[in-house]
Amino acid sequence: MTVVKFVRCLRKYGINCGLIKMRRLTAIVFILGSLLVQAQTTEIRGFIYNKKTGEPVPYANIFIKEIQKGTVSDDEGLYVLNGIPTGKHTLIVRALGYDSVLLKLDFEAGKMVMKNILLNQSGIDLEEVNVSAERQKKKKDVYISITNITPRELKMMPNIGGEPDLVQFLQVLPGVVFSGDQGGQLYIRGGSPIMNKVMIDGMTLYNPFHSIGLFSVFDSDILKNTEVYSAGFGAEYGGRISAIIDVKTRDGDKKNIKGKVNLNTFTSKIMLEGPLKKFNPEDGSSSSFILSYKNSFLDRSSKLFYNYVGAEKLPYSFEDFYGKISFNNSNGSRINFFGFSHSDKVDFKNVSKYQWDSKGFGGKFYLLPQGSSTLINATFTWSSYTMGLTETDAKPRNSDINGFYAAMNFTNFINDDEFQYGLEINGFTTDFKLYNSANRFISQENNTTELNGFARYKYISAKKKLIIEPGFRIQYYASFGDLSPEPRLRMKYNYSKRVRFKAATGMYSQNLMSASSDKDIVNLFYGFLSGPDEYPQQVGNKTFDSRLQKSIHGVAGIEYDINKENEINFEVYIKEFTQLTNVNRDKIFDNTLENQNRPFYQRVDYIGETGRAYGYDVTFKSAYSRLYFWIVYSYNNVSRYDGITTYQPHFDRRHNVNILGTYDFLKDKSLQFSARWNFGSGFPFTQTQGYYEQLNFAGGFSTDYTKTNGDLGIIYAGQNLGRLPYYHRLDVSLTKTYKLKRKNGKKNDFEIIFSCTNVYNRANIFYFDRVNYKRVNQLPILPSLAVSYSF
Repeated sequence: MTVVKFVRCLRKYGINCGLIKMRRLTAIVFILGSLLVQAQTTEIRGFIYNKKTGEPVPYANIFIKEIQKGTVSDDEGLYVLNGIPTGKHTLIVRALGYDSVLLKLDFEAGKMVMKNILLNQSGIDLEEVNVSAERQKKKKDVYISITNITPRELKMMPNIGGEPDLVQFLQVLPGVVFSGDQGGQLYIRGGSPIMNKVMIDGMTLYNPFHSIGLFSVFDSDILKNTEVYSAGFGAEYGGRISAIIDVKTRDGDKKNIKGKVNLNTFTSKIMLEGPLKKFNPEDGSSSSFILSYKNSFLDRSSKLFYNYVGAEKLPYSFEDFYGKISFNNSNGSRINFFGFSHSDKVDFKNVSKYQWDSKGFGGKFYLLPQGSSTLINATFTWSSYTMGLTETDAKPRNSDINGFYAAMNFTNFINDDEFQYGLEINGFTTDFKLYNSANRFISQENNTTELNGFARYKYISAKKKLIIEPGFRIQYYASFGDLSPEPRLRMKYNYSKRVRFKAATGMYSQNLMSASSDKDIVNLFYGFLSGPDEYPQQVGNKTFDSRLQKSIHGVAGIEYDINKENEINFEVYIKEFTQLTNVNRDKIFDNTLENQNRPFYQRVDYIGETGRAYGYDVTFKSAYSRLYFWIVYSYNNVSRYDGITTYQPHFDRRHNVNILGTYDFLKDKSLQFSARWNFGSGFPFTQTQGYYEQLNFAGGFSTDYTKTNGDLGIIYAGQNLGRLPYYHRLDVSLTKTYKLKRKNGKKNDFEIIFSCTNVYNRANIFYFDRVNYKRVNQLPILPSLAVSYSF
């Protein structure tokens, strides 16, 4: 029906169209026109798969020839293309590393077309494919303060202990500071570990790193990709005020039973995967499983291979298990079930024992309803973390946290634009007990519930020049009645094919806080607490209105593709920590009526702080067929204010340089050499001014101090006014791969890996033993030999 016929129809029924205001008529015409256009167009959607393996193909180009309209598949291989006129059209699919596909399709008005497409691999080097896909993602997404780590990048790292590990790669990222080889933690652009949210397939990991800082809980062979957001992350993430580490695992092999066994002087590992129902190339359906188990026996092997380090100097052991089952439907919908179990033990004889255990399970499904362009993503997970530290004083230091997470997200695809919104519920329980350095007991047991919602819209201009992603998140901490509205904004301008400008800002909040002390560089005990009831009301002139931790981020940068192989990225950032709560490290009196005349900071359990972190980083990346090179320089300046003084926390490393290089030798690239060198300026620490005999006067006024033996008391200088020596270390590895031919003609990989940590045996300081006045260093040179067999 035309607009003229519609007006005649109104007159037929006696409606005087002249009485209708022009703007209302215009609105009616616009709405009817839109409906008519929609009625005459349709939509196509589906997934792009690798025909050989069944794996999704990300960032493939999907194009309708006749109308010159196209889109790009996402990380999961999903594509949605709407606004297609009715009739017969030619669909062209292209992806680097695959043969192009050309299909003739008939599109009917109002009838959605579901089409999964299988691509054959071509002879192009798949490493070039990965580089090209990442370049496309940077042009399509805002991609600011984010590093996407794929299995290819992980293999570029020196294989310490014969296995690439995510924790090693995280240390080379811009703005990341690692506190040490033993008991080390990651600090991301001024945020402490408690401010960084780490997830695997949506499950929260409260401690992803083992006590010996060379290894994480992740098996690199089962990882699909890891996205690290160091600042300015979007509205889809919340509950942390500094950074996000989002780890995703891959599905098991969809066609064959496969596995891998690795044995080295540090660890051993076995991984097994295969189909439950083999991949159907006709419709893309499949089901599969993947299992991984690894453990460390360094506490025993060190006595044989590394006895020069000293007796009981490497008392570390751990175990990690992960399992996943995946079901993929022909219409693109899928469901995954997964679970993990991690444990870690450290036993310094006659000094301290430390142990933690972490467990979790969950499920996730993706649903593409028939006749709808909305992708539904639902998740339910549960995880727990229990830790305990026993020292010579036998006083309890325990921390338990466990909780669930449930979420449902909806994503609508509108041409090149994307609208996502969702709801979340998060609940956890904390139980904490600690004696601080002043021998005062602090404890807390709490239950917390959070209700959250978010929405974000990604707009891409017609010429693909401008990308704007506004978002809004609401964090409602139901247990406290605290509401935190959090606007977010991310944007990018593609100035040219090689140059891109970007920026992001946002507000963030969290409830969790840590109980570690800022007086020492390394603290194995890292407890978890929820916001306390007796939260600080004021810091200096600033008044706190809730028990939450809060921050504001601002970041801007520029990307420049020098050529196909080389690129450079520059970013500058600032994080204002407007509200922080910490365990009071200076408490020496109970907060009773008789002690109310004492200064508040000597008797309260918790103190408030504010803080600021700012800096910049430069990243140069070079990726050729045989050579991979990466150099990163980061400058960070971190400070805290506790209402009395401004100080630098113990992770304030001003200068940090990482150089990573990998080269493949021989014609078949079967010999790989990797090296990584790290240089960092010294951490701040609190100096010792003197010692005294500390008497507790247990007998009251009748105590004879001339005959009583007290403990050694320490007089400290100002908070973190000193600086430790500079840190630097070189790690290398050499990997030789042999192709072993089986009877069926297929070939399996057998690898021999030699690696060495701290090649030139740099004596990097670990901590200073104040009582014995002795310097304790980080790990010395540690060579290792490993063998690996893939079948």
